[in-house]
Amino acid sequence: MALEFQPVHAGARLSEQVAEALAERIHSGALQPGDKLPSEAQLVDQFKVSRTVIREAVSQLKSLGLVISRQGYGVLVQEPGIRPLSFDAAYTASLEAVVQMAEVRRVLEAEAAGLAAGRRSEQDLAAIRAAVAALAEAAQSGRDGVEEDVNFHRSIAAAAGNPFLISTLDYLSQYLRGATQVTRANEARREDFFKEVQDEHNAIVTAIERGDPARARKAAASHMDNAIRRIRAADPAFWDQEGEKLAQTLRLP
Repeated sequence: MALEFQPVHAGARLSEQVAEALAERIHSGALQPGDKLPSEAQLVDQFKVSRTVIREAVSQLKSLGLVISRQGYGVLVQEPGIRPLSFDAAYTASLEAVVQMAEVRRVLEAEAAGLAAGRRSEQDLAAIRAAVAALAEAAQSGRDGVEEDVNFHRSIAAAAGNPFLISTLDYLSQYLRGATQVTRANEARREDFFKEVQDEHNAIVTAIERGDPARARKAAASHMDNAIRRIRAADPAFWDQEGEKLAQTLRLP
């Protein structure tokens, strides 16, 4: 029997609602190891959300070790295996956790940028340019730009041409996105921070365009070092009023 899902509603984050609904079917046994998830188009139709929301939800399930992508087969329910990452709620809501996740991003994204600079195709460059343009447009329109920021860095990882790197980023996606929410919310509060971030992104793109791996690695590492500096320099009121709440997204549902 085909699985059916109810549309999700505004309130809690849409991708989390979708991920929770899919996870419930897996935990209940309605979806068994080896079963294929409904297609992206089917999930979009049933949940009444965008493809981006579905992809984000699937990334969360991958992070939980519940599903895995198989080329030519789609997304399959995974046999229970290595226990997924799970952080203590009290710790994940701390400023230090955000800083340390930025340190993880520095390691991964600096190498991704270096590899991308040496391997990128014209198609890759077009995707990276489109992603950074979308990020700039989101910021100018007053949106938080979190999804655009994540997509920008993922377009660079895709240009690196290493499927293991992409899989690692997918596994950590919820944590990386949660940290990005905090850093972008902080950066949006100050015009100087906002301008710094734009300049740093442009520096990474320029290095990749020029095919300069060393410069790309340095630009990406510097971007994350500066993100750490900016979050440590945040007004204490930011953490009390907004940062702690946003950091809760570092904890997977």
